[in-house]
Amino acid sequence: MIEIDAHVDLSHPPDRVWLALTDRELIGRWFAEADMVEGVPDRLLLHTAGLPGFDANVEVEVIERQVPELLELRCDEAGRLTELTCVVTPTTQGCRLGVREVPTHGSWSAEQHGPREQQLRQALTVRLPAILDWLAFQQVDLRRGEAGMTAELPLIGGVGAARARRRRRTVVTALVGVVLVAGLVAWMTLPGGSKQAAAPVSSSPTATSEPTAATATSTTPPKATSSARPSRTAASPTTSPSRTPTAKPSRTPTAAPPPPPLTARYDTDSSRLFGYTGKVVVNNPGRAPADQWSVVVTLAEGSSVDEVEGAEWRQDDRAITFSGPAVPAGGSRTIRFDVRDGRPKAREPVGCTVDGNPCAGL
Repeated sequence: MIEIDAHVDLSHPPDRVWLALTDRELIGRWFAEADMVEGVPDRLLLHTAGLPGFDANVEVEVIERQVPELLELRCDEAGRLTELTCVVTPTTQGCRLGVREVPTHGSWSAEQHGPREQQLRQALTVRLPAILDWLAFQQVDLRRGEAGMTAELPLIGGVGAARARRRRRTVVTALVGVVLVAGLVAWMTLPGGSKQAAAPVSSSPTATSEPTAATATSTTPPKATSSARPSRTAASPTTSPSRTPTAKPSRTPTAAPPPPPLTARYDTDSSRLFGYTGKVVVNNPGRAPADQWSVVVTLAEGSSVDEVEGAEWRQDDRAITFSGPAVPAGGSRTIRFDVRDGRPKAREPVGCTVDGNPCAGL
């Protein structure tokens, strides 16, 4: 039995994603045009005939609904029956949408499965995020019983307030600049009287008499002669060697051996369409906690990290650097991270190091 299983991480709340999955007009914008089946509740007709991987239109019936987490559908495509499950899971950056379609009567051919899966992937990763961004911008409320869609923009006040704050910061910066320039100009244009006022002080009789006395004393030879001082300095070398201890070299402590380096191992926890979950376990074989450590994972081209558990992280192009609390002595620390890949078949990282040493498992 061939099935289609796809996951996509979205930077939108579950309620907005649920709206895009269940509203007929929005479904027509990101997947296929939809019509209500007259006289039958919870049933739609999707105009999929002609789309890649589809032979005919699909009649869809809702069999289970848990707002906004679970939507199960029974699909009938010209006698071929499938069950389609949509699961919405909240994340720290929005939510994750999982879509799984399993044939229950009949199946797709090998030539039909690939284009059908590609069509679903493009809809989930390109058109659906575009519709969700449009909903977020417009704050659309599709209300049953009212004609068309109404756009409400409650965030305009917040944006205006932010702009007003930016204007106030700009004005304050400009005023500070004006004050600094004015102070500099005033300082440069001050008269030179302050320098001239100091000159008479050095020309007073008191000021002139002090340098004269200093000059006179410096020219007279010193009263005390240095004939007695060589005898004192000559005597000191004879006594200092006898006071030097001879046991100092024996007191030098031996250097402690360096702690053993940290080790790490990479594993792929789970794989999915357009991504996977990676895991790195950092081990400390030493007898003291390892405070400073870093793990660098190099992703494949076109991959990016969405969520990380167990460490702090930063991404620089394809290099992801993980760091965090100390690894306990004789213990370990586990890092899990979700990776989004632009290809249907996710690719594992191309490199992993801990403190510059290669990780096992790759």
